Amino acid sequence: GTTWMQEILTLILSKGDPESATTIPNWARAPWLEQRYCSTHLPCQVLAPALRQAKTKVIYVARNPKDVVVSFYHFHKMAKFLPDPGSFEDFLLHFLDGTVQYGSWFQHIKGWLGQQLDLDLFYITYEELHKDLSRSVERIADWLGFPLQPEEIRVIEQHCSFSSMRENAMVNYTLIPCEIMDHSQGRFMRKGMVGDWKDHFSPLQNMLFQKIYREEMQDSSLRFHWAMD
Repeated sequence: GTTWMQEILTLILSKGDPESATTIPNWARAPWLEQRYCSTHLPCQVLAPALRQAKTKVIYVARNPKDVVVSFYHFHKMAKFLPDPGSFEDFLLHFLDGTVQYGSWFQHIKGWLGQQLDLDLFYITYEELHKDLSRSVERIADWLGFPLQPEEIRVIEQHCSFSSMRENAMVNYTLIPCEIMDHSQGRFMRKGMVGDWKDHFSPLQNMLFQKIYREEMQDSSLRFHWAMD
């Protein structure tokens, strides 16, 4: 979702001109706040005070946590700078405990979306992008104050399709050296689908996830655009 949003914003701000998106790596176009600025997975308590003071626009992309844990597991297998994830079952337990990088998914999403009244925050889900990319691009552009023409939206939609990004070396991380990412373990741009968790979770794992999800989110009034079953 983060990579997807990096591409969408690149194309919105260039009015659909794909030159920078096809010639400059995405980590150079939208460097990571953990290293510099612009993109981040950090929890809100680290950033919210400074963002409020600076009146910074924030786009928060959320995704079904079941798909998040699957995606993160496969990324761990590739990323040599992250701990070995072990088995999927072990990694899932760490994810549910919040003992993975960036902490608890539940606290992360509740923390950021709990700041909606205090931050200039635009909330969108991976599932919304997947369902209607052109409408999502239009909404983001309007919120940014960068309204687009229909043809510009069509160009962005084409460039930001998963198939296009998967083949774009500026996006798909194939330029990252093997000593940093082990490309023999798979592709960074893996499937780009909704509901991939169903091919990874056992019935017992799903029951455990559902139980903890209900416990963690029962007091939340947040509404999400994904199915948990």
